[in-house]
Amino acid sequence: MFSKLALRNVRRSFRDYGVYLLTLTFGVCLFYTFNSLDGQGAMVFLAKNGNPIVDSIMIFMDIFSVVVAVVLACLILYANRFLLRRRKRELGTYLLLGLSQGQVSRLLFLETGLIGLISLAAGLALGVAASLGMSALTLSMFEMDVSAMLAVNFSPRAAGKTALYFGVIFLLVMALSGVQVSRSRLIDLIHGERKNEILKPRPLGVAVFQFVLGVACVAAAYAILLYFGMALAIAILPLCVVMLSLGTAGTLLVFRSLSGFVMKFVQSRPGLYFKNLNVFTLRQWISKVHTTYLAQTVVCILLLLAIGITASSLGLNSTLSAMTDQEAPFDITVQNQSGDTEVIDFDALLREGGFDPDTRLTWSHDTLFYYNNKEITGIEDASAAIKVSDCDALLTRQGLPAYTGPLPALLEQREDKLSTGSLSLRCVVIPDEMAGQLEVRRQIWSADYAQDGKEETETLLLQLIRPLNTKLSVRMETRLSIYGDMVGNKILALFLGLYLGFTFLLAAAAVLALQQLSQGADNTVRYAILRRLGAEERQVKKSATQQVALAFLLPLTLAVVHSVVGMKAANDIISAVGKVDSAASSAVTAGVLLVVYGGYFLATALACRRMAKNA
Repeated sequence: MFSKLALRNVRRSFRDYGVYLLTLTFGVCLFYTFNSLDGQGAMVFLAKNGNPIVDSIMIFMDIFSVVVAVVLACLILYANRFLLRRRKRELGTYLLLGLSQGQVSRLLFLETGLIGLISLAAGLALGVAASLGMSALTLSMFEMDVSAMLAVNFSPRAAGKTALYFGVIFLLVMALSGVQVSRSRLIDLIHGERKNEILKPRPLGVAVFQFVLGVACVAAAYAILLYFGMALAIAILPLCVVMLSLGTAGTLLVFRSLSGFVMKFVQSRPGLYFKNLNVFTLRQWISKVHTTYLAQTVVCILLLLAIGITASSLGLNSTLSAMTDQEAPFDITVQNQSGDTEVIDFDALLREGGFDPDTRLTWSHDTLFYYNNKEITGIEDASAAIKVSDCDALLTRQGLPAYTGPLPALLEQREDKLSTGSLSLRCVVIPDEMAGQLEVRRQIWSADYAQDGKEETETLLLQLIRPLNTKLSVRMETRLSIYGDMVGNKILALFLGLYLGFTFLLAAAAVLALQQLSQGADNTVRYAILRRLGAEERQVKKSATQQVALAFLLPLTLAVVHSVVGMKAANDIISAVGKVDSAASSAVTAGVLLVVYGGYFLATALACRRMAKNA
């Protein structure tokens, strides 16, 4: 009997509490996707090439997975509390029908277990598909064709870890649900839905004072962050505590003060206050703000973390990409640092080894660098010299304009990259005819591969060039090796940011959605009374939508303001490493916010409108 009843209640939950089940499924999907990184294409490629960053990425993922699991556990426990509140009358009815509290707890235990199994199965299936998209994203970071590694791979390790973490969470939910029911009195369960929120009027002066004080606290937190910079503000513990305390207290005071002066402000405008159902809508919204300002503060902070972490990781990722492109203008650069004793004929060397440069390379150039002689070039602050024709060949290959300055003249290496990797030479550009008066210092051979088989081409080249180190000092740097090192850093920065950002965003959106669904269910009786009083169906639905919109927009607005200041401080740090593409990272973050947060808002608004219609 209990199994049939639990199964019926679960089917009904799919219809009435779809947001809750969707959140569970997304949580499992998110957890599995990021914990299955070790089996995705880019990580497999890095591991195959012996890149040590793979181990670091997985260690960080394991650490942050604990943080994510704690956040999701709090979210699920919070959501379950709302669902139990909605079902108090139902549970009380079971007791009236003769079931004991132990039997009701057993029923909840079975229901939670069924919901957990369904969410776990659906989340893992969705996670396998999402990991394919994540694999494609990581592979797109490489400047090579690794499409063969793009395949759907099920990670038993990630699945087992996900099942373990969420199993513990659901067991905790089952236990707490049973305890909550066993401690509840029958009369409290039967009349649980009739308890109304009490709107306590607050003096206008007190509300305004709280608002001004809240704004002052937030402004002080902003000043500390911008004046000292994010690095110092976080590194110095007392300063960090003061900044975070001021920001949190200010946000809390702003939300707490709203129920005071907003009501007075709207009431002073009768045309707005008495228009349509604004009286009802405003008082319902104000009563919830008045009693849930703590939750609003938590949601605002979660949104701030989601926006800030996501945008910062995207901005750092684009900065690392620009740095990588600058460090690797050519597919391979070979430095013969013994060029002053022997110059290598690379074309002959490759052909003798069975390597055909005409088919495997699209471009190559042999450059000689000379010892700088101040008495000849007239320039002292340089360690080497390069002919203007060689300089132009290297610049033109990169799509840069040829050198048009005076000759001889110092070439700024920060602007023009003449090799892949570090050349470690400060060069002066000289006329070609002046090279005969200088001694050869170093030989640089650069090349670009043909599009097909870049990895195979590089392997063959390295096999032919490495033996030169037995008699000469030869240094090789390739675009693929630099990209391999940099991609590991990009994956670490990007996916840790996305992992935490998506988790906080999911938590914030789900908390608001569950709150509004609970409020929408509470308002069904009130909507029925409004209809009896003559309210039109269109006005009732509009009122339900407006309440959801206000609940979602308030914390989002303040979180956006916080994140603008936070991103300014974060970009100051990132810009010290390289150029920051703030517009692109902000646009992508806005898109993610629109899809996830906007999707939850839309689903919640439609559900509340349906409740209002069926009242």
